[in-house]
Amino acid sequence: MYSFDPDTGRVPEARRLDSPNCDARPGGCTADLIVVHGISLPPNEFGGDWIDRLFTNTLDHDAHPYFHEIAGLQVSAHFLIRRDGELVQFVPTMQRAWHAGQSDHCGRECCNDFSIGIELEGADLVPYEEVQYRNLAALIDTLRREVSSLADADIVGHSDIAPGRKTDPGPAFDWPRLRGLLERPTS
Repeated sequence: MYSFDPDTGRVPEARRLDSPNCDARPGGCTADLIVVHGISLPPNEFGGDWIDRLFTNTLDHDAHPYFHEIAGLQVSAHFLIRRDGELVQFVPTMQRAWHAGQSDHCGRECCNDFSIGIELEGADLVPYEEVQYRNLAALIDTLRREVSSLADADIVGHSDIAPGRKTDPGPAFDWPRLRGLLERPTS
């Protein structure tokens, strides 16, 4: 379990790295959905600070040929869980992170408005690490316990809210494993 500061919307145990790619949630919107993502930069490569740099708009696009394809992209997430389990927070929970893009959940569009985005360092076809599942479950349990609007939040993959456009966290992500680790599993 992590601790949570409701005044700042931050998890103190997380390494804090502020992203400019966020803004205020629309009036009346609170987070009531948790979206799990998978990300690796370059694709299918792990380690380094490329994800941090992407989310803070400091990625050197000449450092790898793939980075030219994502030049100008302004994205973020609330949290990232690295392969070694390190938790990084980019955006406070009360703000809107730019992680979901064009999306829909249960007939509600623009999921960024009402969701928390959690990235896992990984790739669709590469098994995620056990420490990532444990830390993801601990983070979700903390958020559900500490943020009243998330108490009964659905937990979905990016592919669930942007089908045909996104595939992450991919078939390698073990949803039953995550559900088994949660204090209050969801379907």
